[in-house]
Amino acid sequence: MTSDKLVRIGGGSAFFIDSALAVPQLLAAGVEYIVLDYLAEGAMGLLGRMRAADPGSGYSADFMAVHIGPHLETIARTGTRIVANAGGVNPAALAAELRAEIARRGLALSVGCVAGDDLLDRAGEFNGTPDLANGEPLPAEGLTSLNAYLGAFPIAAALARGADIVLTGRVVDSALALGPLIHEFGWAADDWDRLAAGTLAGHLIECGAQATGGTFTDWDEVEGWANIGAPIAECRADGSFVLTKSEGTGGLVSRATVAEQMLYEVSDPQAYLVPDVVLDMSEVQLERVGPDRVCVGGAKGYPATATLKVCATADRGWRGIAYQPVIGPRAGDRAHKQAAALFERGATMLRARNLAPYLATQAVLIGAGESTGRMRDDADEVLVKLVVDHDEPQAVQMFVREQFAAISAMAPGTSVAFGVSVAPMMRLVSFLVPKDEVTPLLDMGDGFVALEPMRDGGFDPTAITRPPIPAASARHLRQVPLGELAWARSGEKGETINVGVIARDPARLGDLRAALTPEALAAWFAHLFDGSRCEIRTYDLPGTHALNIVMDGALPGGINASVRLDPAAKSVAQQLLGFPVGVA
Repeated sequence: MTSDKLVRIGGGSAFFIDSALAVPQLLAAGVEYIVLDYLAEGAMGLLGRMRAADPGSGYSADFMAVHIGPHLETIARTGTRIVANAGGVNPAALAAELRAEIARRGLALSVGCVAGDDLLDRAGEFNGTPDLANGEPLPAEGLTSLNAYLGAFPIAAALARGADIVLTGRVVDSALALGPLIHEFGWAADDWDRLAAGTLAGHLIECGAQATGGTFTDWDEVEGWANIGAPIAECRADGSFVLTKSEGTGGLVSRATVAEQMLYEVSDPQAYLVPDVVLDMSEVQLERVGPDRVCVGGAKGYPATATLKVCATADRGWRGIAYQPVIGPRAGDRAHKQAAALFERGATMLRARNLAPYLATQAVLIGAGESTGRMRDDADEVLVKLVVDHDEPQAVQMFVREQFAAISAMAPGTSVAFGVSVAPMMRLVSFLVPKDEVTPLLDMGDGFVALEPMRDGGFDPTAITRPPIPAASARHLRQVPLGELAWARSGEKGETINVGVIARDPARLGDLRAALTPEALAAWFAHLFDGSRCEIRTYDLPGTHALNIVMDGALPGGINASVRLDPAAKSVAQQLLGFPVGVA
């Protein structure tokens, strides 16, 4: 390993249908690698349904149509290497399509395909396995996907065999960047601190522009959203790296934007579990080293665990949705009365057709403060989101058709409904399997071969030392909204909401910690729990003067089943900005 070698990795996609602008921007910047993350649990369920309908599908069409296909000639000319989990539940099919297109254009590009994550043909082995979060058993029928999260070493193996483009199925998001770093710097499987640093680099760029000013608390300080820069990690062999973006692009890279992304959806920041290492980010240091340049160091790694996470998706009935505008005095009251009448009408129609009752019905008021727990009685303009769930698609189709009758039969001020949809619902079950039960596979164009099994590093949770809780001010003379004292960002994982809080002034961290007690948070977010289970944990990160708040049960049903206006929990941190904090 040489200390002066620099490897630049750009984050080109944060999710299934992300912007088409990042890849050409990063190619123009001359990065050595572009990584593209497509997969979340909802995407896996959708791709699984696609494969069930057409065995040749099940992967992201945007990879060829939007992100990489249009730029293959540039990629061949510049030598930029691509790593993407666009393969979804059928990476071999995408690899075949890509190889055919490369051959048609007469380009000299090698494609590596990583698989072995798909366990759907072994579903019977796991029947009844309880979900990690809520204990619900894995169903015996209706599975649409069943995939283990692979790590970075299979990606590194593909690169070592000369792959210019590496396609994978389900790997952990950060592995897309860690794989190239393992390949470039020769990091060993037990080089825990460097593997942790590479994991952190991958985590910071996996969500695209969220690290470069997107969704930033101080949004009014960020200019150039129209041309916001994609993140670039400039990485060295010792694990240190600088987070930046292309010159001349919009956005912002600062200690605060990087800290917000670092805490995004990490749960326990001292035990961020990925297949190759356990990352402890509690002592990570962020230092501004130039305009839009932040040096990141101090990541600690623990040995990897003996297990892999497996995520299964399954169909769980159908959902009908319609959005009705209701305008005028007491709009909220009228919307609630109208929704109740429509649900009653629908139930009557089900009985008349000898169909089972709805699994669930709900009316969500948009514009009256219901989503924030700050209901307004004087709202004169609301949008009511009507939701019905049922095992049979015709039952929800009947409802979404019938709700149109409200415009002439019910509340005055009701306008034409829109956003009407009928779609399958998805259930998510996650559990762990021993690593030696999953074999990574690699195809370089001449068939899949088995790779070495992933390693059990012998992780010992008791090796983690928790930092001391920061002390609060001796006296509290006044209360200040949290937004004046901290930056904050939120997101979801299953039924859990994660909120990262970073002190603007390190001296205020103790006051923030003292104010944000589980009891106070439960009261502030009472509208999220709504009588369901409530477990709140707080983790301390002295290196970045931050707290990470984890609220289990705050998103019943998770992102794929929640009826809320914000099932991704993106707004929860914004709701916390008004929380009163006592200061001296």
